[in-house]
Amino acid sequence: MNKSISQAAARRTGIAALCFALVAVSGCSSMSEREQGTAKGAGIGAVAGAVIGSATGGNAGRSAALGGVVGAVAGNLWSKHMEDKRKALAQASQGTGVEVTQTADNRLKLNVPSDVSFDTGRADIKPQMRPVLDEIGRNLDPNVRVTIVGHTDSTGSDAINDPLSRDRAMAVRDYLGARGVAPSRVNVSGRGSHEPVASNDTEAGRSANRRVEIFLSETGTSG
Repeated sequence: MNKSISQAAARRTGIAALCFALVAVSGCSSMSEREQGTAKGAGIGAVAGAVIGSATGGNAGRSAALGGVVGAVAGNLWSKHMEDKRKALAQASQGTGVEVTQTADNRLKLNVPSDVSFDTGRADIKPQMRPVLDEIGRNLDPNVRVTIVGHTDSTGSDAINDPLSRDRAMAVRDYLGARGVAPSRVNVSGRGSHEPVASNDTEAGRSANRRVEIFLSETGTSG
């Protein structure tokens, strides 16, 4: 009997939390996408936590609360803005060889190969890369931060490759800055030839290693 009561209480707790989150989202048009995702995630997480707590004999209320916290974090990771930006960038880069992916830690990643980004030994942005960078800067949410990482192949010494890779990252930053992305929102680094993705023993491998990686991530802060 007590177990049945506990299960019923768990269901009521979870359902109430879910209803609260959904009502809060639908009734507050001023909430940002991330805040709406947080509220939805909290409600769904609370339901899951309560049900799991009941099924395992744990405290339903405590499980619901824990599930709400976990759900809030999960719901806050990948917003509609990021998904829309991913689709727009995939379309803008179609046929260029630029790879647009979502990383395991919920960042938007662009891998820009050398035939699109830079000539060998140069840090001048190629024309083929500009439409992709234009799309990055277009209507970019103020919560989004940009990380740019430059890479080279192993040809030449670190004394040449390390600053060259950073110069390439800075060139991308400057281009985005001219299109309204404040430099304060952008982190740049150069890894030289230290993080290859292919063998440097072949021309194809060296070409793959000469690249720029651009990451977009949401911080949850404004400005």
